[in-house]
Amino acid sequence: MDDQLFKRAMGKFATGVTVVTTEVGENVHGMTANAFMSVSLDPKLIVISVANKATMKGYLDNAGSFAVSMLADNQADLSMYFAGQKKDDKSVEFDVFDNMPVLHGAIATITCDVHNTHLEGDHTLYIGRVRDIRVDDEGKPLAYFSGKYYDLA
Repeated sequence: MDDQLFKRAMGKFATGVTVVTTEVGENVHGMTANAFMSVSLDPKLIVISVANKATMKGYLDNAGSFAVSMLADNQADLSMYFAGQKKDDKSVEFDVFDNMPVLHGAIATITCDVHNTHLEGDHTLYIGRVRDIRVDDEGKPLAYFSGKYYDLA
């Protein structure tokens, strides 16, 4: 099976967009991820998928905790920045929530401790045990489908 065909098929699944952040020492690190989902209600667990070659993997392994910021429909520029698609030296405004860096203006943020990891193919699945959640009931999500951002209106 062709890799591009697989990627194209997976792109047909519409998702929201998140930025995963963590802090190592005094440095904040982040990456865009749409491979995110809830796993369990009791205990409250979520999962993110991180490429084994991504520098973020080392930061997550080192930190042992992370935050997920669910992006609002006006935050596509942040998604592109943390995906490495924009190379400008951007000053990103972070909030601190539950002692973790999260993106200002996100429609929801979740803080987690790494509960478990699973090496699966060329990615590692990080199971996060949820510590805290903050929700903005007014915002609309940033949607991603077939390699493009979409307005859900």
